[in-house]
Amino acid sequence: MCRNIRTLHNFDPPATNDEVHAAALQFVRKVSGSAKPSQVNQEAFDRAVAEIAHVTRHLLEDLVTTAPPKDREVEAAKARARAQERYSRQ
Repeated sequence: MCRNIRTLHNFDPPATNDEVHAAALQFVRKVSGSAKPSQVNQEAFDRAVAEIAHVTRHLLEDLVTTAPPKDREVEAAKARARAQERYSRQ
């Protein structure tokens, strides 16, 4: 999976539309192999991002869990600690 796509489910507050769009954009970039499509492909690229964001939003709304919501700040701190550990070994 692309490292820039983050887990969006079960956070308090819920994922924003901007976060969902960013994840969809990263997914389309990864699948298409293009960060910036040509003009002839721009419409298809944008349509794919919009459709994936739409479906992702529905998925997030429909998922059910019994786990307590995660705190964004706590999860970000854990990610920073993992990154520091990973990069300090090099």
